[in-house]
Amino acid sequence: MIRFTLLGIPVRIEPWFWLTMAIVGGGSSANSTGAILRLAVFVLAGFVSILVHELGHALTGRAFGAGTAITLQAFGGYAEFPGNHFTRAQHFLVTAAGPLVQILLGVVAILLMPGAAGMQSDAGYFLRCLGIISIFWAVLNLLPVLPLDGGQMLNALLGPSRIKLTLWVSILTAIGAGGLMFLKTGSFLFPLFLAMFAYQSWKGLRGMDGAIRPA
Repeated sequence: MIRFTLLGIPVRIEPWFWLTMAIVGGGSSANSTGAILRLAVFVLAGFVSILVHELGHALTGRAFGAGTAITLQAFGGYAEFPGNHFTRAQHFLVTAAGPLVQILLGVVAILLMPGAAGMQSDAGYFLRCLGIISIFWAVLNLLPVLPLDGGQMLNALLGPSRIKLTLWVSILTAIGAGGLMFLKTGSFLFPLFLAMFAYQSWKGLRGMDGAIRPA
């Protein structure tokens, strides 16, 4: 496990983060020196992109007076704010900051690509990976699916009194987006995670119904 401090924020990177980034980057097919090098560049780009995403959350939360720490783990990461309670508006802004700053990073990377020494260079490939990962990861996180950022933002907007609506939106969006992603890519990886999120939201609904069902 790697630990360091960045901008005064403790950062922890779990071993599973590197492994899952390598899987996403096609590590199973890296069977040559060049392919292994490109995989390492992809993993580095993913690390930078996801760390920037979590810094967006953490720095915005700190601006509201909260203590914070970042953990990078399997398929992403999270910023935590121990003992802090945000208002709904603050929660929305803290949550939105992550994908928004990541999109900005992706746009900057894409704009810098023409200045790289050819797309086949390590610098060009890094910028391409950084742009693709940043835009894809941010858009995925903006889906109104709990516990993704978009689901948290929808929950902050609608409030606790409309949690059933938030959960139904989460279920339907996860099923629809997962199905579309599978049809477009043929990969089970992200559709599987969306299916898991849909199931978690369904369990949340069932738990609410059970809580109000008469004995």
